[in-house]
Amino acid sequence: MEPLQAFVLGIVQGLTEFLPVSSSGHLVLGQHFFGLTEPELLFDISLHIGTLLAVVVVFFKDILAILSALARLPKLSAAAGGWRPVVAQNEQVRTALLIVAGSVPTAVIGLGFHRVADRIFASVPIVGVMLLITGGLLWATRNRSSGSRTVAGMTVKAALIIGLMQGFAILPGISRSGATISTALFLGMERATAGRFSFLLSLPAIVGALLLEIRSGVTSSASVPVLLLGGVVAAVTGWIALVLLLRIVKSGHLHRFAPYCWALGAAVLVWRFAI
Repeated sequence: MEPLQAFVLGIVQGLTEFLPVSSSGHLVLGQHFFGLTEPELLFDISLHIGTLLAVVVVFFKDILAILSALARLPKLSAAAGGWRPVVAQNEQVRTALLIVAGSVPTAVIGLGFHRVADRIFASVPIVGVMLLITGGLLWATRNRSSGSRTVAGMTVKAALIIGLMQGFAILPGISRSGATISTALFLGMERATAGRFSFLLSLPAIVGALLLEIRSGVTSSASVPVLLLGGVVAAVTGWIALVLLLRIVKSGHLHRFAPYCWALGAAVLVWRFAI
């Protein structure tokens, strides 16, 4: 792998991991464009580490507050007379519980299908079809007014549904952020809360995907400098994309990404079957 390829793929990963246009779908198309037919697992890991760092930087205060609350959970439970009142009253502890709940269906789907993921990811036509579906999902949010439900009013059932949609994003072309944020909005969540919960929920998913890739092997034709280049570029562009998307979600304009998904999906199918 050449440095230019790593640079471009790092930008693609950083932008599309957070913008609702599917990072896996774009990486499949990008690797086909560069003729990278062999697995680049170590390079993929470096890109995922980059985007993971972007989430940690943007939500550092939230993550720190959640970890701090969990560390004090025994003390809080003793003072409140049990952990149930703490979950009901403490936003950070409740957020942690909802993240755990939402991660369960994601983990089940991920563990169940990761062995065939490489074959699925290699299918360009599937990318095209799934991009069309992602566009439809995003477009369906265009007339959704901001809900009133915050983390305090969010149920475990809602977290499970959002986590299930996150699991479906294992299909290339289905945007993880698009699927989870759209679902949260459909469930009546406040826009800012929907965006925040979506990306906090992504942390266990990204870490889990990294562990599965490491277990599968770390083969790559990329040198260490190229790996670092891809990871750094993914981190910087991911941070920019994440900040931008949170503003877009808050303004209620998530549906504006739908035409791009439709256009790219249609172009992929035409390219695959008509040319």
